Amino acid sequence: MSRVHDITVAFRPDGPLWPNDPPPRVTLMKSVEGGYRCNVTRLDTGVHFGTHLDAPCHFIEGGRTVDELDLSVLVGPCTVAEVPDAAAIGPEHLDALDLAPGATRLLLKTRNSAFWDDPAHEFRRDFTALTADAAQWVVDRGIRLIGIDYLSIQLFDDAVSTTHLVLLGAEVIIVEGLDLRAVAPGDYHLTCLPMKLAGADGAPVRAILTGT
Repeated sequence: MSRVHDITVAFRPDGPLWPNDPPPRVTLMKSVEGGYRCNVTRLDTGVHFGTHLDAPCHFIEGGRTVDELDLSVLVGPCTVAEVPDAAAIGPEHLDALDLAPGATRLLLKTRNSAFWDDPAHEFRRDFTALTADAAQWVVDRGIRLIGIDYLSIQLFDDAVSTTHLVLLGAEVIIVEGLDLRAVAPGDYHLTCLPMKLAGADGAPVRAILTGT
């Protein structure tokens, strides 16, 4: 029987927050304990908090919005590959993965995964991510979805956002903030569905892998 791996980070207001992004808030507006017939919760959040995806319009003028994404890209065969030691993932690291021909969905498990164990949930600027050359490698290989185990696919000091521009300019869907701690490298079936936010540049997702 196939095992289901939940690779979504639990949404919690004290989770790691990108500098200057709006802090999320979860507010109980009504409660049974307070005398109401039901509990009603209000959620205030930016769309790039926690496990989320980036739509092309996040960086590309006129690019697709979340509600315009091709859902077939977000569901299907997927490879989880481990790059355990690199601070910056370059083409040489991706070449070494020896991906199967025709692979179109790739999730990268890096040293970032250990960051989710931090009880303080502080944002880390030293996370592993793709260089611009690695982003071009992804595009050239025909990969249509790329995911990583922290809040950005590009390095924190990528001041011109080249990695995002290369990927989103080629309509590669980016999934960020994945929890791959309990997932071994290998081949799986991915389901990664965003909230259908009209006109949005990103959205929270619930991402799962099915496999051994």
